[in-house]
Amino acid sequence: MDLILWRHAEAEEGSDDLARALTRRGQQQASHMAAWLRLRLPRDYRLLASEAIRSQQTAAFLAKSYEVLPALNPDADVDSVLAAVGWPEGEGTVVLVGHQPYIGRTAAHLLAGEPQLWSVKKGAVWWLQHRARHGIEQVRLKVMMTPGVLTAND
Repeated sequence: MDLILWRHAEAEEGSDDLARALTRRGQQQASHMAAWLRLRLPRDYRLLASEAIRSQQTAAFLAKSYEVLPALNPDADVDSVLAAVGWPEGEGTVVLVGHQPYIGRTAAHLLAGEPQLWSVKKGAVWWLQHRARHGIEQVRLKVMMTPGVLTAND
């Protein structure tokens, strides 16, 4: 199973957290990352977003159709996120558009095995892969990409 943890792009400030929309910069970040992902994703990936507008707007730059899951809302924890995506038993590729701090905590849990708070930039992706090699379960980091890297090369 491949799991792509994609932090939503930059959003406006506001008191209603779920209603915060992407800024113009956030739209550019999401657009660049979606274009990068589109070239690398298999045809049959699954796209998931939280109920937050900024998460759904980020996902919409990748595809018109996506699943909205309350289990991915900003207050989610690592266990509920992993259960929602079916890790590690799931098949294929799942793209999860979500939030800090659980994006960083999930990456830390899967890669380091510890509940650490790793910083993840807005609009960045962490592409993780679960596999079995010689009977040993492994999680490997395929790529970590930030929107700044993509726009620096334009």
